[in-house]
Amino acid sequence: MSLKAQISDDMKNAMRAKEAGKLATIRLLLAEIKRREVDEQIELNDDQVIAVVEKMIKQRKDSITQFEAGGRADLADIEKAELAVLSAYMPAGLSDDEVAAEVKAAVAESSAAGPQDMGKVMAILKPKLAGRADMTAVSGLVKKALSGA
Repeated sequence: MSLKAQISDDMKNAMRAKEAGKLATIRLLLAEIKRREVDEQIELNDDQVIAVVEKMIKQRKDSITQFEAGGRADLADIEKAELAVLSAYMPAGLSDDEVAAEVKAAVAESSAAGPQDMGKVMAILKPKLAGRADMTAVSGLVKKALSGA
């Protein structure tokens, strides 16, 4: 079953169970998927759906940070609940050791000589790690590896 079909099934189950918060989040996700499909005139595959989910998760994390800084715990809690629902659609994450090994392999594969080659390394890593690791953290690891190279 495709990820999009799984999300649709979860929406139906949330309706039946009368889980309003979960239902609203899933509807937002499906609306964003549909918007991308209409805008780009394509049918999104699982990797593209994961990219949409990843973007929405990043937005929620940013919102939580802003709401907590502004003293709005009530709004932060809503965002945290949405984040939990969205996180369920992400593939299993990699451990720090696995990410470090991938970074090391990508640096070797690209023959990177220094920080100027960061783009080459990230181009290799992004398709492998998208949705499975925090790309901001990966970027930091690559920068650290290249500064010592």
